[in-house]
Amino acid sequence: MRSSVRRALIVSVAGSVVLGAAYVLVPLGRGDASPPALGPVGRARVAVAAGRPAAPADLAALIGDREAHLRAHPGDEHSWAVLGSAYVARGARTADVAYYPKAEQALRTSLTARPEGNPEALTGLAALANVRHDFRAARMWGEQAVRQAPKRWVAHSALIDAYTGLGDAKKVGKALESLKKLGSRSAVKARAGQVYRDRGWREDANAALTDAAALAETPAEKAACLHRVGELAWERGEPAVALRHYDAALASDPEHHASLAGRGRALAALGRTSEALHAYRSALTRQPLPEYALELGELYEALKLRPAARAQYDVLRARVREESAAGVNNERVLGLFEADHGDPEAAVERLEAEYKRHGSPETADALGWALHRSGEGEKGLKLVTKAIEKGPRSALFAYHRGEIERQLGRYGAARRHIGEALRVNPYFSPLAVPRAKRALAALGEPPEGGPEQVYEPAPAAQGPERPRRTEPRGSKPGSAQRQSSRRRTTPRQAAPRQAAPRPWTSRRAAPSSPRRSSPAAPGRVRTASPGS
Repeated sequence: MRSSVRRALIVSVAGSVVLGAAYVLVPLGRGDASPPALGPVGRARVAVAAGRPAAPADLAALIGDREAHLRAHPGDEHSWAVLGSAYVARGARTADVAYYPKAEQALRTSLTARPEGNPEALTGLAALANVRHDFRAARMWGEQAVRQAPKRWVAHSALIDAYTGLGDAKKVGKALESLKKLGSRSAVKARAGQVYRDRGWREDANAALTDAAALAETPAEKAACLHRVGELAWERGEPAVALRHYDAALASDPEHHASLAGRGRALAALGRTSEALHAYRSALTRQPLPEYALELGELYEALKLRPAARAQYDVLRARVREESAAGVNNERVLGLFEADHGDPEAAVERLEAEYKRHGSPETADALGWALHRSGEGEKGLKLVTKAIEKGPRSALFAYHRGEIERQLGRYGAARRHIGEALRVNPYFSPLAVPRAKRALAALGEPPEGGPEQVYEPAPAAQGPERPRRTEPRGSKPGSAQRQSSRRRTTPRQAAPRQAAPRPWTSRRAAPSSPRRSSPAAPGRVRTASPGS
């Protein structure tokens, strides 16, 4: 009996040891165990798959890892898709457009190896087309990705960018609704906030982007959300508030170069010019986008530093040529630059072609302004008005509309829209704001007293209608009248006179006097009233 008990005890202890070893070897088998922290490659891979921003160092680690893997396993189509998407993200973060041809080659290699059931490669191609500003191609790849994987939310996100670039507001709304059904994570709220901003719903956009920043899972994702909140503050004319958000974004991710350019914009509006120039130069050194070169050049020009401004405009032209070689479309930025600082007619030709491809409100405004600068104000006004009706609430759009109306002699509308631009954002451009203030001063105040006539005049009283001739053709004049008078047995009642309009009198009317009976009008038959 004792031996059997001893054997049972030994077996239970051994089983407990084996079970404990199993838990040690498989720590993720239980739901309450926390997974190990991801390394740089894992963090970047998760971010790329989810369409979230990733740190440049993590992206570099992922690219090196997948390149080494594919040298040993060149037939792994999934790794080709991951590598291509990482190239896209790395190029967008660093503005190194040399990554874009590499990304296209990797993604097409993946799609060739697996033409069907490959939403990863299709989504990567849609993201690549978006960063190249080729929104038609982005729409094509994105719609294919959604058909293959309707619950892959990152494909819907790429479609929203494509539809926005094409100016298709209805499809943007449908894609956003599909995206919301798939979850309420930070990236979904960030995308919703951007759509609300494009619709002019500033309060909704601010709420969505603030929630997205609070829900962000990585420092890079949080920085992107805080930067967008800062952009909203800038667009409503609050540079100090915008600066706080840009600083918070840089504290979360020091490599977020868009917030450096935002700091330059806000500091210039606050009069801290030397700091603004330093921030712009830092942004251009790390991320040399044509937009930043244009903004810095205009700031130099506003400061009367014309040689420095011309140098930045040369940087812009060189950068556009470099990006064009990598397949990036910068026609809108180049058209705006040419309209204000170069050849307006060349800008019209460039922007007309761009508007046919991508009819967004931003392109409509740029083309309308270029038409105005080339002397076609009427055509330009129609396009700028369309941009205002369908696009975000923009001080620049309102200024363009008011300036065109001023040149066309529509001074009341011009005064209203130039004033609106300065109310929306009194700092929207270092060059255009002084011009707007001078134009508003030249227009002056509207004339006192208002219009001479506010209400439409009352219609004038008309006399009795002349009788029409009713005699049949071929009869003698007056015969029909004589015949009708013979048939009449009762006198016809006279038509009542139409009252003439009463003259305006004061509230203190004169004492009323008894009415006098007026004699009957000659030629009229008086009818008897009942009881007379």
